[in-house]
Amino acid sequence: MERTLVAEAVSKVGETVTLKGWVNTRRDHGKIIFIDLRDRSGIVQVVCGEDAKSLRSEYVVAITGQVKARPEKLVNKNLPTGTIEIQAEKIEVISSAEELPFDMGKEVLDVELPTLLDYRALTLRHPRVQAIFKVQEVIIDAFRRALKAKDFMEFQAPSIISSAPEGGSEIFEVKYFEHKAYLAQSPQLYKSLLVGDFERVFSVNKVFRAEPSVTTRHLTEVVSLDAEFGFINDWLEVKDMSEYVIKFILKEVEEKCAKELAMFDATIPAVPDRIPFLKLREAQQVIFERTGRDCRQEKDPSPEDEREICRWSKEKYGSDLVYITHYPTKYRPFYTYPDDEDPEYNQGFDLIGRGTEWMTGGRRLNNYQMLLAHAKQWGVSPKNIELYLQAFRYGMPPLGGFAFGAERITMHILGLKNVREASMFPRDMERIDVRLNQ
Repeated sequence: MERTLVAEAVSKVGETVTLKGWVNTRRDHGKIIFIDLRDRSGIVQVVCGEDAKSLRSEYVVAITGQVKARPEKLVNKNLPTGTIEIQAEKIEVISSAEELPFDMGKEVLDVELPTLLDYRALTLRHPRVQAIFKVQEVIIDAFRRALKAKDFMEFQAPSIISSAPEGGSEIFEVKYFEHKAYLAQSPQLYKSLLVGDFERVFSVNKVFRAEPSVTTRHLTEVVSLDAEFGFINDWLEVKDMSEYVIKFILKEVEEKCAKELAMFDATIPAVPDRIPFLKLREAQQVIFERTGRDCRQEKDPSPEDEREICRWSKEKYGSDLVYITHYPTKYRPFYTYPDDEDPEYNQGFDLIGRGTEWMTGGRRLNNYQMLLAHAKQWGVSPKNIELYLQAFRYGMPPLGGFAFGAERITMHILGLKNVREASMFPRDMERIDVRLNQ
């Protein structure tokens, strides 16, 4: 008999169907045994006899039986399939499972983060864990659709690069046959190069950061959502495009992930008609006036500064998101465009959401001679970025772009405590699937 998905069984009352999936839980009531059967579409209750006594959680089974309507007083309103149950007639074990190391039947897994990741193949089966990545899927898909609606073209940037244009201290060196190469920190140079070919481009790329950091907000390998486009009028046009994209993403998550948001008691970040923005030095002055903490000469906001400026933004503008712009030029990459009125600061910006950076972006240099001079001043060898510079030698319009961190957005929409929860297979200083410090 052809397989029926759990969700489809609701419309087949009175019919005999074959369901295939995993035993989610088993409940014994004398000679009657109840199985909650799980497949990709949902969970349904199956009424079995004593032939189900050998089944354990996570056994893979095929169950043939009749779909019956539950009496009204026994309807489970918490399940989409709660109006029916399956009266099992035949049970076939497709694959058995070892005894589980912890209870997978709880609404929230009662395990610490290391255990959650040590048993990743198992914990990814839990509905609450799966919900994280259903939200992340919508985030990434919405990023794509938002930009395609603006005539951007998707490309895939290489992960192996020939030089370290953004600094060598946070980049992984790899042996490339008999040569030295690196894992890309960003697709930045490639997406800027491609503006000269396709005008508007975006990519969903894995990028790598060799930051010696073990925190709740850093990963070594992340999903970067990058966009770049040409013929801009000014940096504000780039900021506005990024604002359109993040609003599109949040709206899609709100509309498509209501069930997943409810699992975490999560709310979509509050965003007004226009996301507020202020320059770095202005933000630092606000922080000084609010807290007495003097960070007014720092080149970047600290994590506490980011949390404080978000509190200010929420109180003053009702916004969980805020842009910080105009960072010191000498501390940003060589291709960043210095502000025309005050070149000591650049036309770059970060989007801070719920106390953490979600995105970085800005206007880029498009003048070849200025770009060459900056590369030399920043200690970047023109020879190592020849392919990138080539695009600017042959004509490049004014351009800019931005990059979102998919895991960061997921983390802060759902209120997760650690960004590793928002990565299916997180990489950090102490883990490559297995813990390296064991």
